[in-house]
Amino acid sequence: MAKKILITGATGLVGTELEKHLLSKGYEVNTLSRKKDNDPNNYVWDVYKGTIDAGCLNGVDTIVHLAGEPVADKKWTDERKKQIIDSRVKSTELLFETIKSKPDLQLKAFISASAVGFYGDCGDEILTEESLKGYGFLADCCKLWEDAVDEGKKLSLRIVKLRTGIVLSNDGGALPQLDKPVKLFVGAGLGTGKQWTPWLHINDMVEMYIEAIENLKMEGCYNACAPFPVTNAALTKAIAKQLRRPFWPIKVPKKALELLLGERVDAVLMSNNTSAQKILDAGFKFKFTHLEDALQELYK
Repeated sequence: MAKKILITGATGLVGTELEKHLLSKGYEVNTLSRKKDNDPNNYVWDVYKGTIDAGCLNGVDTIVHLAGEPVADKKWTDERKKQIIDSRVKSTELLFETIKSKPDLQLKAFISASAVGFYGDCGDEILTEESLKGYGFLADCCKLWEDAVDEGKKLSLRIVKLRTGIVLSNDGGALPQLDKPVKLFVGAGLGTGKQWTPWLHINDMVEMYIEAIENLKMEGCYNACAPFPVTNAALTKAIAKQLRRPFWPIKVPKKALELLLGERVDAVLMSNNTSAQKILDAGFKFKFTHLEDALQELYK
């Protein structure tokens, strides 16, 4: 009998692809969304009002929790920061409250997104899952998020948290933002250009979630990043090479980025030199270990 998976945030970049992959593998998939659609397996919740259709959990073996407001799309006002945190923490709490109210569930695992922002800005330091939480809004947000997820241990659930870097896809996320200036012939490094940028091809991201569902030995935090992170300048240069556009040796100064992005500049200039050793040791096989191969596949 195929397992049934519940995906939150199923309309997002990763959720959309994950649902497709799971269905193609014979899984049954329920989704939780803010709006009802014609899919009978789509259920509705409102995190801010604390309402949820508890039927979404019927027969579900594993929850993949991807819900959360986008981090970099709007100015970081106090209200926006609260939304970014609440959309992750309160949604997690709502799921666990609902699970507690249904003692006859067959639920075994809770697999959640997290982010490499947990580590804050760490320069060249190699970051493993044992590295300490960093400083700043993103680090605080990720810590609150992961702490909320860890409450699931009290419900005897297997907990997996995937700390994700930049997911490379043509359908959204960071890549269309990164390649826009390159396409306009103004590709250059941001800030110093030396900040480490952990990346992952969308196909590997989806397969990593499936590995977390199927590999019962996986537990705790994993850096969800390819084994070879690159600097911001190297990433932009690689994109320029694929698009046959120039890469300029000048840098876009931090001050200019601050004018454009405000406090969000932290997300752009953060340096995370993440290690993928733990996910490799768990048996995960990357399809794209080198940036050039990933970009070549995406831009083919």
